[in-house]
Amino acid sequence: MKERRRVTIRDVADAAGVSVATVSRVMSGSLTVNPEMAERVRRATQELEYRPNGAAQGLASGMHRSVGVVLPDLSNPYFHGIIKATNVGAARDGYRMLVTEWQEPGEELGVCLDVLSRVDGLMVLSARMETDSLRDLAARGVPTVLVNRVELGVDLPMVAVDNFSPMLELCQHLASLGHRRVVYLAGSPGAWQNRERWKAVQQARILGLEPVMVASDATIEAGYEATDEALGHDPTALIAFNDLAALGAIARLRELGLRTPEDVSVTGFDDVALARYADPALTTIVSPKAALGEQAWLMLEASLRGERPEQPPLLSATFVQRASTGPAKGSRA
Repeated sequence: MKERRRVTIRDVADAAGVSVATVSRVMSGSLTVNPEMAERVRRATQELEYRPNGAAQGLASGMHRSVGVVLPDLSNPYFHGIIKATNVGAARDGYRMLVTEWQEPGEELGVCLDVLSRVDGLMVLSARMETDSLRDLAARGVPTVLVNRVELGVDLPMVAVDNFSPMLELCQHLASLGHRRVVYLAGSPGAWQNRERWKAVQQARILGLEPVMVASDATIEAGYEATDEALGHDPTALIAFNDLAALGAIARLRELGLRTPEDVSVTGFDDVALARYADPALTTIVSPKAALGEQAWLMLEASLRGERPEQPPLLSATFVQRASTGPAKGSRA
């Protein structure tokens, strides 16, 4: 079967009866083209199913029509919902997304600067990037939105979820079940979200909880590996930084012959898809991932148009009780 020849901008120009330069101006969104001619170009584009070369358009206009998304872990399903919602907005407004991650702490700024050389704007999903690096990004004046981080003294638009209030509600749930000795399986020490969640757990002392922090991280492996140390504090409940760490903890408890929640209750945070279908289903916090991605895109798109987006309030997250929590062992709750 003979391969169909690629339609070129010259084909569109000939079909519309205009110059190549006119087609180029219409494709780049210029308002200086005669409306009747512009309509002929758009009609010819549709009839010929012309797909402009994005790289060539970028060279001509100085715009790539692309945005970069930089995050710490592509394997973490939490980010997928955010990215998917962001991509819906970007595609609607004629932008493509370049998604990448950094591998090691300390290389975040270098990765961001590399991505910035190929895009028009940047979305940074980083709760733990160094503050000085964020200030460096802000000083470059390139449209950039910081997601999942609120940092005073950094001149960047930011959008984030309230981590403190729902975590305190989760702690209230555990206290109502008679739990007192609890261990917090921490996230990365530099993560803004980790600091907010730990503050809430500490605040829960007024509810009668006696929390201890054990170093962990935001992965299944980290939660699994931290569980033995956590059990050394004789807890009745483990409060994991996120769902992945909670799932790792449940796996290790099972290996040790301990039941969840009969022997040890376990909670997570984020409500990734696995949380609902785990055994037992995970008590957690439902983070508004889609809303976060949508808001982040609206802010970045405004920045790309040269506007300063308004700082939105923290997005609300909700507590959901499932089967991984129950009365504290030995209590009458």
